[in-house]
Amino acid sequence: MNNPLIYLHPEAKIGKNVVIEPFVSIYKDVEIGDGSWIGSHAVIMEGSRIGNNCKIFPGAVIAGIPQDLKFAGEETTAEIGDNTTIREFVTINRGTKAKGKTIIGKNCLVQSYAHVAHDCIIKDNVILGSYSGLAGEVEVDEYAIVSPGTLVHQFVKVGKHVIIQGGCKVSKDVPPFITAGREPLSFAGLNSVGLRRRGYSNEIINEIQEVYRAIYQRGLNTSDALKFIEENCPYSIERDEIVNFIKGAKRGIIKSLAE
Repeated sequence: MNNPLIYLHPEAKIGKNVVIEPFVSIYKDVEIGDGSWIGSHAVIMEGSRIGNNCKIFPGAVIAGIPQDLKFAGEETTAEIGDNTTIREFVTINRGTKAKGKTIIGKNCLVQSYAHVAHDCIIKDNVILGSYSGLAGEVEVDEYAIVSPGTLVHQFVKVGKHVIIQGGCKVSKDVPPFITAGREPLSFAGLNSVGLRRRGYSNEIINEIQEVYRAIYQRGLNTSDALKFIEENCPYSIERDEIVNFIKGAKRGIIKSLAE
């Protein structure tokens, strides 16, 4: 590719049918998959790994150096899965020695001005809203929606199929399948609309609801609620996903609106 309006490092690996618009900068140690589109003024820095059929809109910066004082120049990556769209002025920092990589999964949408810090793991089919900010080592599971203006504290985990109301501050883990909102961030019911769109039956949704009644409506502490669930709620994949998520929640989980 010989275009004087593009800075393309000779060691960068560019796939087939990639479109690179004017005023793009692509550094060394970069890989861009087939069919991707890189918009004007995007900056693709060292350690970028961009999948097939991705769209990187103008002004985005991929694999910027982590904003972490412990970063010592180690070789790390920022990896973006196939069919993911990164909108205008998004910043995605590469990893540190903590995990070695920042990951955005397949089929994700990262809306304008969002920030994804070092070592975050964003799984497939996630939406990050405009002006949302994820601090270091945040994890967001499949099909979650982090609405615009949401701020997520470092090390927080957001479960699959969660939707978080816009403008919230997330300082505790958010269990799967729920809607979360208000200040402080609280359990606000199931994400029933999202679950139905993903093909969950009413029977499964009702079973999930029973699990969360034990957690948030029976007046039990977390340990007693988990014991009650394991003894009284019939086995399902979803039940165990909730239980295991809560058992592994190092920051604790969000409370209910009534607490």
